[in-house]
Amino acid sequence: MSLPTTTLGDGLQVSALGFGGMALSDVYGATDPDAGVRTLHAALDAGVTFLDTADVYGTAREGTTGPSGTNEELIARVLADRRDEVQLATKFGITGQVGNGATPTRGDREYVRQACENSLRRLGTDHIDLYYMHRRQLDLPITETVTAMAELVAEGKVRHLGLSEVTATELAEASAVHPIAAVQSEWSIWSRDVEANVVPKAVELGVGFVPYSPLGRGFLTGTMTAERVSQTLLAKSPRFSEHLEANQEVVDVVRAVADELGATAAQVALAWVYAQGAAFGVPTVPIPGTRSAERVVENAGAVALTLSAEQKSRLDAAADLVQGSRNFSFASDDWISSGRE
Repeated sequence: MSLPTTTLGDGLQVSALGFGGMALSDVYGATDPDAGVRTLHAALDAGVTFLDTADVYGTAREGTTGPSGTNEELIARVLADRRDEVQLATKFGITGQVGNGATPTRGDREYVRQACENSLRRLGTDHIDLYYMHRRQLDLPITETVTAMAELVAEGKVRHLGLSEVTATELAEASAVHPIAAVQSEWSIWSRDVEANVVPKAVELGVGFVPYSPLGRGFLTGTMTAERVSQTLLAKSPRFSEHLEANQEVVDVVRAVADELGATAAQVALAWVYAQGAAFGVPTVPIPGTRSAERVVENAGAVALTLSAEQKSRLDAAADLVQGSRNFSFASDDWISSGRE
């Protein structure tokens, strides 16, 4: 099976739908690595060849410090036999350090190079197709970090550069140093703050957009319950804790459109992301994550789903129903681009 391809910035061509590997780690509850490998193979079989991970995803092994790397190691099990089918993205910058005096993010040259070497080793590959700065070190000019990243491109260890959760100003500063292929930030029916400044700047600079959590961390699928939330990191999100019941109104809108189209809520939520990207004129490749091979195939069906203008308008308006910040309660206000513009 194959899917259409989309060309992001800097000529990077990927499958029109990506796969977010974080879902295969324990952020949303206990996982089975073997089942995760089967899901990844199912994604490739379904034509979803753009795989996204990060060095910080997964549970660190006992006695280790820094980014765990265990999600990268999981994906390496699939790359071992199918590397030539994959457009591989990973990220650096979140150190995994916690506690007093810890440095949550680093973007200095020494760290960038060390992080890349570690990711290459864990992934079992000689190059990364898209290397993201996961979060920037706010007291270091972003140009210094991107300069170090550009050295990796020159050395052939990285093919393209990306940035996650940056502001429009930061994107412009970075692009002046080296072409940026993609910005990865949260963007969905209920998370639209990037539309004010970041998306227009990406259009201006010829940068693609890779929305993470395009299904609202699973909420927009209509399958989220209070019990399920309580067992995951989502319990630290205001949208999923004190505002869970109120935000069901958003899901009701998505479900109504899904019923009209004979589609699933997940497919409608993804179709909205594609339609919104097209409306802005930015190449857009969402990266929903799932632990289920069946859901991968379901999500891939969104690529061909078309919303009417009236359905799109109703989904647009659902954003006004959302209650609660998209940031997590334990994260600092500057952890995401929203609020830093």
